[in-house]
Amino acid sequence: MSKRSEILDVNQAISAKYGIIYTEILGWVDLGHASGDDIRNLLSQMELGESRPDEFYHIHYEQSMFIRRKWIGTSKYSIWKIRRGRPLSERHSIVLAMMMKTGTAFESLQDSWPFSWTTDSGFSGEDLVSDLLGFYRAIHGRNYLYDLKPVSKSESIKRWDHYGPIGNFKNKGFRPLLFPDPSISANSRPYLGELPYFMKSIKPYFDFKSGNVFIANDSDIGIYLNGGRVYANQ
Repeated sequence: MSKRSEILDVNQAISAKYGIIYTEILGWVDLGHASGDDIRNLLSQMELGESRPDEFYHIHYEQSMFIRRKWIGTSKYSIWKIRRGRPLSERHSIVLAMMMKTGTAFESLQDSWPFSWTTDSGFSGEDLVSDLLGFYRAIHGRNYLYDLKPVSKSESIKRWDHYGPIGNFKNKGFRPLLFPDPSISANSRPYLGELPYFMKSIKPYFDFKSGNVFIANDSDIGIYLNGGRVYANQ
C-alpha cells in the first residue's frame, strides 16, 4: 500500500530499495516491487539446478505481505519443475511467466476479503508494472530509472494530490497506468500507456505440453507467524 510519505526525489530513487516515484513512461513505480531481488533469486535457483546431474529440478517463487512488524503474513507461492538443459533465453522466459502468474494471483489475494478491508494494495495501479520492471532490471543488470523519465518529487506529489492515492486506481495488467500533468489540463484522466521496447523483449513461457516445464504448485497460499511459515497449501 503506497503512501504519499513514500514519494522520493529522483536522486534518492536511483539507489533506494523502497519508496515510490512518478515516471512519464511507466507512471508510478514502486521501488520495492521493482528491486528485482525476487528475480535474481529465481535465476540463482535455476543456475544451481542446471549445475546438478539430476534430470529435473524445482524452483520456488513467492510474493508475500506482512502486518504488525512482520509477525503475521500471508503469501502466494508457486513451485515449478524444470527439465535440466534449458538454454538461458528459455530460462528467462520461464522466470517471466512464473513471476507474472504468481504476481497476478498475489494481487488477487490482496484484493479479496478480508485483506481488501485493510489495504488498497490489491491490483494497485503501480504494482504489476513495477514487478515487470524489476524483472528486466535483474535480467539486464541495468537500473533503467532514467530511461523512464522520472519527474521531480514536487511533480510526483502534484499528481498524487490531484488524482489521489495510486491504490485507488486498479490495474490488472502489465501495461503502465499514466497520470497526465494536471497543470496542463485539470480535466485529464488516467489512461493505459504502452511499455517501452526493453520491457517487451522477452515473452513469457507458454509451452507447458513440451515436457520441459511442469507446474507442481500453482499459486498456493502460505501463512506466516513470527517470521516463519506455519502453513502451506500443498
